[in-house]
Amino acid sequence: MCRYMEIHELVVEMKLLERRLTLYEEKYGVLSEDFYKALFAGNLARYDEYDETRTDFSRWKGIYETWLRRKRSYTEQINQRELAETLRFQPTY
Repeated sequence: MCRYMEIHELVVEMKLLERRLTLYEEKYGVLSEDFYKALFAGNLARYDEYDETRTDFSRWKGIYETWLRRKRSYTEQINQRELAETLRFQPTY
């Protein structure tokens, strides 16, 4: 069972996941959303014979699905609150 994550925790985790997604996006030259759609449409089956792409695609898919869950949770929470109450104010040192 996944523990409840605060909005600021979701933002930090989503940004970390986005950095990892960027590596695959740059390597394969497409955005994660387009990769995910093509994968589930069966358009990437010809790459299954290659160990590197099969491994990369499996990891990429998992990272993207985690990002989607975090984004969904963030959206649900942010829509239930006033943004001004959600902002974390941290003084600059």
